Amino acid sequence: MSVAPVPVEIDIQVEAGGWPAGPELELLVSAAVQAGLSETGLGADGAAELSILLTDDARVRKLNAEWRGKDKPTNVLSFPAFPGRHEKKLPPMLGDIVLARETVAREAALEGKPLDHHITHLVIHGLLHLLGHDHETDAEAEAMESMERRALARLAIPDPYA
Repeated sequence: MSVAPVPVEIDIQVEAGGWPAGPELELLVSAAVQAGLSETGLGADGAAELSILLTDDARVRKLNAEWRGKDKPTNVLSFPAFPGRHEKKLPPMLGDIVLARETVAREAALEGKPLDHHITHLVIHGLLHLLGHDHETDAEAEAMESMERRALARLAIPDPYA
């Protein structure tokens, strides 16, 4: 099933080394965003805005401590511009997704998967959080992981939960 792309203006900022090169990174993030949005069924009245920050563990640790009270790095953080579940239309501003290089690279190596597959998965995961999806309960986790699996399958990326 083919779905028309949803217009999203993506601002990518690279704050630390070790991430894929510019054009490769732009294609990777854009494909992840479109695949994730395709699974939500959300439309848009105009272009939505999304910010992606690719940084290091030290920066993510600070953000995680400040915003979530957890003084440790994590792979991805999401900061929605408009909190809550979006059921029909995308908000004009989606929010910010932040990835931590060392944690992302370590997880990919431990799980034996290509770095670009893991980045793609985490961008989709972060995007779903921006749109109000969560994994606090078993039912929420199953629903969110199912959307992630379908989005990744659109990109021929194997199930990260298998």
